[in-house]
Formats: sequence, C-alpha cells, structure tokens
Amino acid sequence: MCEAGQASMAYFYFDFRNKSKQHLRDLIPSLLSQLSTQSRPCRDILSDLYQAHDAGKTQPSDLAFVRCLKQMFCLPDRRPIYLILDALDECPDTSGIPSPRELVLQLVEELVELRLPNLHICVTSRPEVDIRDVIKPLTTLRVSLHDQSGQKQDILDYVKSIVYSDSERIMRRWKAEDKDLVIETLSEKS
Repeated sequence: MCEAGQASMAYFYFDFRNKSKQHLRDLIPSLLSQLSTQSRPCRDILSDLYQAHDAGKTQPSDLAFVRCLKQMFCLPDRRPIYLILDALDECPDTSGIPSPRELVLQLVEELVELRLPNLHICVTSRPEVDIRDVIKPLTTLRVSLHDQSGQKQDILDYVKSIVYSDSERIMRRWKAEDKDLVIETLSEKS
C-alpha cells in the first residue's frame, strides 16, 4: 500500500545499544522526517516548523514537535498512516521524572485519544508491567509472543548459530559442553 502511494508508514526502533534511539526527542523527529518524505502536505507542515524556529537556528520544544506530528495526522483526506514503534521496552525507564519511557507512553496515549480512523499504531515490547498497564486499555488487538514455542525456537536457533559460528573466534576455543551450557541457559532465560 505504501509503495502504491495508498498509505504512509513510519518506523522507529528503540535501540538499547544506541543512546540516540531511546527517547521521545529521537522518536518524533524521525517520524516527522519519514512522513514528510511521503507527502507534500506533511513536508509543508515540517517546513513551517523549521521556519517558525528561525530556519533551524533554534531547537523546537517537545511540545512543538508533538503539535507538528498531530497536524500531519489530522490533515483532511489523509490516507492510512501506520506507525510502528519497535522494542519500546528498550526505551529507558530509569532516570528522570517522567522517565523517557513514560514520555513515549504519554505520546502513544495522546495519539490514540485523537481517535483518528486513518491512524494505526503498532507497538512491540517485552511484557514490561509499566508498558502493559498503559498500552492494554488503549488496544483493540493484542498479540503476545512471550510464551510461544516458535519464538523460543527462534531464539534457540539464533543462539546456536552464534555459539557454533566459525566467525566468533573466542567461541572456537570453547569446549562443546560449555557451548551447550550457554545455549541451554540463554534459551531458558529468554
């Protein structure tokens, strides 16, 4: 649908290894940028934000970014928009009041509360209590893979492929029983 110009999609992966992919301040500009490349009216809204902040010389506030995003979603005659927020549990829930994760969850709540028929949001996460408590009342469809045997088998296969890989030099020296113990332990804890 996106390739045919019948829908827009924006994707964001919260990456625990990359500090610049873990916060609301990283999420919103990414979504704005992706959506503006798919629609002239969205590009105009982003351009207005840029001009309103002295042609990029001043940084917009989080509130200004959120307003801009909502404007894009509320355009008249908008085709479907799909937002995918992947691995939300990797957004930190540690420092700050509210925490970075709480800010993202607040945004998700605000977007759902807009009740826009063209806006579809998919959030993936491990079943963390704080995320589940916020997301559960907002959802119309929930899929849990947490205890699925297929997921466990995928994890087992991946761990085996790494542990027995010839490309991992340090593991070439490990004894077979040590490798098997690592595979068993990691697979059980997954």
